Amino acid sequence: MNRLISAVVAIIIAIWLLSSTVFVVNQRQYAIVFALGEIKQIVSTPGLYFKLPPPFQNIIYLDKRILTIDSPDTDRFITAEKKNILVDAFVKWRIVEPRLYFISFNGDEKRAQDRMSQIVKAALNEEITKRTVREVISGERGKVMSALKGKVAAEAKQIGVEIVDVRLKRVDYVDQINNSVYERMKSERVRVANELRSTGSAESEQIRADADRQRTVILAEAYRDAESTRGIGDAKASQIYAQAFGQNPEFYKFYRSLEAYRASFKNRSDLMVLDPSSEFFKYFKGSGTASAGSSKK
Repeated sequence: MNRLISAVVAIIIAIWLLSSTVFVVNQRQYAIVFALGEIKQIVSTPGLYFKLPPPFQNIIYLDKRILTIDSPDTDRFITAEKKNILVDAFVKWRIVEPRLYFISFNGDEKRAQDRMSQIVKAALNEEITKRTVREVISGERGKVMSALKGKVAAEAKQIGVEIVDVRLKRVDYVDQINNSVYERMKSERVRVANELRSTGSAESEQIRADADRQRTVILAEAYRDAESTRGIGDAKASQIYAQAFGQNPEFYKFYRSLEAYRASFKNRSDLMVLDPSSEFFKYFKGSGTASAGSSKK
Protein backbone atom coordinates (compact mmCIF):
# COMPACT_ATOMS: atom_id res chain seq x y z
CA MET A 1 0.00 0.00 0.00
CA ASN A 2 2.82 2.38 0.89
CA ARG A 3 4.51 1.49 -2.38
CA LEU A 4 1.34 2.37 -4.33
CA ILE A 5 1.02 5.74 -2.62
CA SER A 6 4.68 6.45 -3.24
CA ALA A 7 4.27 5.52 -6.91
CA VAL A 8 1.26 7.85 -7.32
CA VAL A 9 3.11 10.69 -5.63
CA ALA A 10 6.13 10.09 -7.84
CA ILE A 11 3.96 10.12 -10.98
CA ILE A 12 2.30 13.38 -9.91
CA ILE A 13 5.66 15.00 -9.23
CA ALA A 14 6.97 13.75 -12.59
CA ILE A 15 3.93 15.16 -14.41
CA TRP A 16 4.36 18.49 -12.65
CA LEU A 17 8.05 18.64 -13.47
CA LEU A 18 7.34 17.73 -17.11
CA SER A 19 4.58 20.34 -17.46
CA SER A 20 6.76 23.01 -15.88
CA THR A 21 9.49 22.37 -18.43
CA VAL A 22 7.21 22.56 -21.48
CA PHE A 23 5.61 25.70 -22.94
CA VAL A 24 3.68 26.41 -26.11
CA VAL A 25 3.98 29.52 -28.27
CA ASN A 26 1.14 30.24 -30.73
CA GLN A 27 1.23 32.44 -33.79
CA ARG A 28 -0.22 35.44 -31.92
CA GLN A 29 2.44 35.63 -29.18
CA TYR A 30 6.02 36.30 -28.31
CA ALA A 31 7.48 34.27 -25.46
CA ILE A 32 10.24 35.75 -23.29
CA VAL A 33 12.20 33.14 -21.34
CA PHE A 34 13.71 34.44 -18.08
CA ALA A 35 16.53 32.69 -16.25
CA LEU A 36 16.83 33.85 -12.66
CA GLY A 37 15.26 37.21 -13.51
CA GLU A 38 17.27 37.87 -16.67
CA ILE A 39 16.05 37.60 -20.27
CA LYS A 40 17.47 34.36 -21.55
CA GLN A 41 15.63 33.85 -24.82
CA ILE A 42 12.90 35.36 -26.98
CA VAL A 43 10.73 32.93 -28.93
CA SER A 44 8.68 34.31 -31.84
CA THR A 45 8.13 31.12 -33.86
CA PRO A 46 5.03 29.09 -32.96
CA GLY A 47 5.64 25.65 -31.55
CA LEU A 48 6.37 23.45 -28.50
CA TYR A 49 9.45 24.35 -26.44
CA PHE A 50 11.26 23.16 -23.32
CA LYS A 51 12.77 25.07 -20.42
CA LEU A 52 14.03 24.53 -16.92
CA PRO A 53 11.39 24.31 -14.22
CA PRO A 54 10.72 27.30 -11.94
CA PRO A 55 12.34 29.05 -10.25
CA PHE A 56 15.24 28.52 -12.68
CA GLN A 57 13.30 29.68 -15.72
CA ASN A 58 9.87 31.25 -16.26
CA ILE A 59 7.90 32.59 -19.22
CA ILE A 60 6.14 35.88 -20.04
CA TYR A 61 3.96 36.19 -23.16
CA LEU A 62 3.55 39.33 -25.25
CA ASP A 63 0.91 39.92 -27.91
CA LYS A 64 2.36 40.23 -31.42
CA ARG A 65 -0.95 41.22 -33.11
CA ILE A 66 -1.81 44.73 -34.31
CA LEU A 67 -3.27 46.60 -31.35
CA THR A 68 -5.33 49.79 -31.22
CA ILE A 69 -5.17 52.88 -29.07
CA ASP A 70 -8.54 54.61 -29.34
CA SER A 71 -9.33 56.93 -26.48
CA PRO A 72 -12.98 58.06 -26.10
CA ASP A 73 -11.79 61.52 -25.03
CA THR A 74 -10.82 64.31 -27.41
CA ASP A 75 -7.78 66.54 -26.93
CA ARG A 76 -7.77 70.30 -27.37
CA PHE A 77 -5.10 71.95 -29.53
CA ILE A 78 -4.35 75.51 -30.63
CA THR A 79 -3.92 76.27 -34.32
CA ALA A 80 -1.57 78.79 -35.93
CA GLU A 81 -4.35 81.41 -35.78
CA LYS A 82 -4.76 80.87 -32.03
CA LYS A 83 -8.07 79.01 -32.24
CA ASN A 84 -8.97 75.96 -30.18
CA ILE A 85 -10.01 72.76 -31.92
CA LEU A 86 -10.86 69.29 -30.65
CA VAL A 87 -9.02 66.35 -32.20
CA ASP A 88 -9.78 62.66 -31.78
CA ALA A 89 -7.19 60.23 -33.16
CA PHE A 90 -6.49 56.51 -33.06
CA VAL A 91 -3.26 54.54 -33.47
CA LYS A 92 -2.60 51.05 -34.82
CA TRP A 93 0.60 49.54 -33.38
CA ARG A 94 2.37 46.26 -32.67
CA ILE A 95 5.43 44.97 -30.83
CA VAL A 96 8.39 44.28 -33.11
CA GLU A 97 11.25 44.14 -30.55
CA PRO A 98 10.00 42.24 -27.50
CA ARG A 99 13.25 42.70 -25.52
CA LEU A 100 13.28 46.48 -25.88
CA TYR A 101 9.55 46.65 -25.28
CA PHE A 102 9.80 44.63 -22.05
CA ILE A 103 12.74 46.71 -20.82
CA SER A 104 10.78 49.91 -21.52
CA PHE A 105 7.48 48.91 -19.92
CA ASN A 106 8.14 45.69 -18.03
CA GLY A 107 5.56 44.03 -20.26
CA ASP A 108 2.73 46.33 -19.10
CA GLU A 109 0.54 47.10 -22.11
CA LYS A 110 -1.30 49.90 -20.29
CA ARG A 111 1.95 51.75 -19.68
CA ALA A 112 2.89 51.29 -23.34
CA GLN A 113 -0.44 52.74 -24.49
CA ASP A 114 -0.08 55.72 -22.14
CA ARG A 115 3.41 56.40 -23.46
CA MET A 116 2.31 56.22 -27.11
CA SER A 117 -0.68 58.44 -26.40
CA GLN A 118 1.72 61.06 -25.05
CA ILE A 119 3.89 60.71 -28.16
CA VAL A 120 0.87 61.12 -30.45
CA LYS A 121 -0.40 64.12 -28.51
CA ALA A 122 2.98 65.86 -28.67
CA ALA A 123 3.29 65.20 -32.42
CA LEU A 124 -0.27 66.43 -33.00
CA ASN A 125 0.41 69.61 -31.07
CA GLU A 126 3.55 70.26 -33.11
CA GLU A 127 1.74 69.77 -36.43
CA ILE A 128 -1.46 71.63 -35.61
CA THR A 129 0.29 74.72 -34.23
CA LYS A 130 1.85 75.19 -37.70
CA ARG A 131 -1.48 75.15 -39.56
CA THR A 132 -4.74 77.03 -39.66
CA VAL A 133 -8.14 75.58 -38.81
CA ARG A 134 -9.09 75.21 -42.48
CA GLU A 135 -5.84 73.38 -43.28
CA VAL A 136 -6.25 70.94 -40.39
CA ILE A 137 -9.90 70.18 -41.10
CA SER A 138 -9.86 69.84 -44.85
CA GLY A 139 -6.99 71.43 -46.76
CA GLU A 140 -3.97 69.51 -45.42
CA ARG A 141 -5.51 66.76 -43.33
CA GLY A 142 -3.66 64.07 -45.28
CA LYS A 143 -0.34 65.86 -44.80
CA VAL A 144 -1.02 66.17 -41.08
CA MET A 145 -1.60 62.42 -40.76
CA SER A 146 1.50 61.57 -42.83
CA ALA A 147 3.74 63.85 -40.78
CA LEU A 148 2.16 62.59 -37.58
CA LYS A 149 2.79 58.96 -38.50
CA GLY A 150 6.43 59.68 -39.34
CA LYS A 151 7.14 61.44 -36.03
CA VAL A 152 5.29 58.91 -33.90
CA ALA A 153 6.94 55.98 -35.71
CA ALA A 154 10.42 57.42 -35.10
CA GLU A 155 9.84 57.72 -31.35
CA ALA A 156 7.94 54.45 -31.03
CA LYS A 157 10.84 52.58 -32.62
CA GLN A 158 12.95 53.47 -29.60
CA ILE A 159 10.61 51.50 -27.33
CA GLY A 160 10.33 48.42 -29.56
CA VAL A 161 7.02 49.34 -31.17
CA GLU A 162 6.06 49.72 -34.84
CA ILE A 163 3.35 52.25 -35.75
CA VAL A 164 1.12 50.73 -38.42
CA ASP A 165 -1.18 53.70 -38.89
CA VAL A 166 -2.29 56.96 -37.31
CA ARG A 167 -5.65 58.49 -38.24
CA LEU A 168 -7.63 61.55 -37.24
CA LYS A 169 -11.17 60.38 -36.55
CA ARG A 170 -12.71 63.73 -35.82
CA VAL A 171 -11.53 67.32 -35.97
CA ASP A 172 -14.08 69.80 -34.64
CA TYR A 173 -14.35 73.30 -33.28
CA VAL A 174 -14.99 74.05 -29.65
CA ASP A 175 -18.45 75.40 -28.86
CA GLN A 176 -17.43 79.07 -29.01
CA ILE A 177 -15.88 78.67 -32.46
CA ASN A 178 -18.81 76.53 -33.61
CA ASN A 179 -21.17 79.42 -32.91
CA SER A 180 -18.96 81.95 -34.71
CA VAL A 181 -18.51 79.59 -37.66
CA TYR A 182 -22.26 79.06 -37.83
CA GLU A 183 -22.91 82.79 -37.83
CA ARG A 184 -20.24 83.34 -40.48
CA MET A 185 -21.70 80.59 -42.65
CA LYS A 186 -25.18 82.02 -42.15
CA SER A 187 -24.08 85.53 -43.15
CA GLU A 188 -22.25 84.12 -46.17
CA ARG A 189 -25.34 82.22 -47.30
CA VAL A 190 -27.47 85.33 -46.80
CA ARG A 191 -25.00 87.36 -48.85
CA VAL A 192 -25.04 84.79 -51.64
CA ALA A 193 -28.84 84.64 -51.54
CA ASN A 194 -29.12 88.43 -51.75
CA GLU A 195 -26.63 88.49 -54.60
CA LEU A 196 -28.57 85.84 -56.48
CA ARG A 197 -31.82 87.62 -55.76
CA SER A 198 -30.49 90.95 -57.06
CA THR A 199 -29.02 89.25 -60.11
CA GLY A 200 -32.33 87.54 -60.79
CA SER A 201 -34.22 90.81 -60.36
CA ALA A 202 -31.91 92.57 -62.80
CA GLU A 203 -32.26 89.77 -65.32
CA SER A 204 -36.05 89.76 -64.92
CA GLU A 205 -36.16 93.53 -65.55
CA GLN A 206 -33.98 93.07 -68.60
CA ILE A 207 -36.22 90.27 -69.90
CA ARG A 208 -39.34 92.33 -69.21
CA ALA A 209 -37.89 95.38 -70.97
CA ASP A 210 -36.88 93.24 -73.94
CA ALA A 211 -40.37 91.70 -74.08
CA ASP A 212 -41.97 95.16 -73.95
CA ARG A 213 -39.66 96.35 -76.72
CA GLN A 214 -40.50 93.34 -78.86
CA ARG A 215 -44.21 93.88 -78.17
CA THR A 216 -43.97 97.53 -79.25
CA VAL A 217 -42.05 96.57 -82.38
CA ILE A 218 -44.54 93.82 -83.24
CA LEU A 219 -47.53 96.14 -82.72
CA ALA A 220 -45.90 98.87 -84.78
CA GLU A 221 -45.09 96.47 -87.58
CA ALA A 222 -48.61 95.03 -87.45
CA TYR A 223 -50.13 98.54 -87.54
CA ARG A 224 -47.85 99.43 -90.43
CA ASP A 225 -48.83 96.29 -92.34
CA ALA A 226 -52.52 96.86 -91.53
CA GLU A 227 -52.38 100.47 -92.73
CA SER A 228 -50.52 99.38 -95.83
CA THR A 229 -53.12 96.67 -96.53
CA ARG A 230 -55.94 99.11 -95.80
CA GLY A 231 -54.39 101.66 -98.14
CA ILE A 232 -54.04 99.08 -100.89
CA GLY A 233 -57.68 98.03 -100.32
CA ASP A 234 -58.87 101.65 -100.38
CA ALA A 235 -56.90 102.24 -103.54
CA LYS A 236 -58.40 99.20 -105.21
CA ALA A 237 -61.88 100.21 -104.01
CA SER A 238 -61.39 103.72 -105.36
CA GLN A 239 -60.17 102.23 -108.63
CA ILE A 240 -63.24 100.00 -108.83
CA TYR A 241 -65.51 102.93 -107.97
CA ALA A 242 -63.77 105.02 -110.62
CA GLN A 243 -64.15 102.29 -113.23
CA ALA A 244 -67.81 101.83 -112.33
CA PHE A 245 -68.38 105.61 -112.41
CA GLY A 246 -66.67 105.81 -115.75
CA GLN A 247 -68.84 103.09 -117.30
CA ASN A 248 -72.20 104.56 -116.20
CA PRO A 249 -71.93 107.75 -114.22
CA GLU A 250 -75.68 108.23 -113.94
CA PHE A 251 -76.23 104.76 -112.51
CA TYR A 252 -73.42 105.37 -110.06
CA LYS A 253 -75.07 108.59 -108.93
CA PHE A 254 -78.40 106.81 -108.63
CA TYR A 255 -76.79 104.00 -106.53
CA ARG A 256 -75.07 106.46 -104.24
CA SER A 257 -78.32 108.36 -103.80
CA LEU A 258 -80.10 105.17 -102.79
CA GLU A 259 -77.44 104.51 -100.18
CA ALA A 260 -77.84 108.04 -98.90
CA TYR A 261 -81.65 107.62 -98.73
CA ARG A 262 -81.25 104.31 -96.86
CA ALA A 263 -78.89 105.89 -94.36
CA SER A 264 -81.05 109.03 -93.95
CA PHE A 265 -84.43 107.33 -93.55
CA LYS A 266 -83.22 104.46 -91.40
CA ASN A 267 -85.44 105.35 -88.46
CA ARG A 268 -89.07 106.53 -88.74
CA SER A 269 -88.55 109.06 -86.03
CA ASP A 270 -85.87 110.84 -87.98
CA LEU A 271 -86.86 114.34 -89.08
CA MET A 272 -85.21 116.28 -91.90
CA VAL A 273 -85.95 119.85 -92.95
CA LEU A 274 -84.88 120.26 -96.60
CA ASP A 275 -86.01 122.11 -99.69
CA PRO A 276 -88.06 119.68 -101.91
CA SER A 277 -86.36 121.09 -104.97
CA SER A 278 -82.86 120.38 -103.63
CA GLU A 279 -80.46 118.05 -105.39
CA PHE A 280 -80.93 115.47 -102.58
CA PHE A 281 -84.48 114.68 -103.78
CA LYS A 282 -83.49 114.53 -107.42
CA TYR A 283 -84.41 110.85 -107.88
CA PHE A 284 -87.75 111.27 -106.03
CA LYS A 285 -89.14 113.41 -108.86
CA GLY A 286 -89.08 110.85 -111.62
CA SER A 287 -87.60 107.59 -112.83
CA GLY A 288 -83.94 107.22 -113.23
CA THR A 289 -84.37 106.93 -117.03
CA ALA A 290 -86.37 110.13 -117.31
CA SER A 291 -83.92 111.93 -115.12
CA ALA A 292 -81.09 110.57 -117.17
CA GLY A 293 -82.83 111.73 -120.37
CA SER A 294 -83.53 115.16 -118.97
CA SER A 295 -79.95 115.50 -117.84
CA LYS A 296 -78.73 114.65 -121.36
CA LYS A 297 -80.95 117.32 -122.86
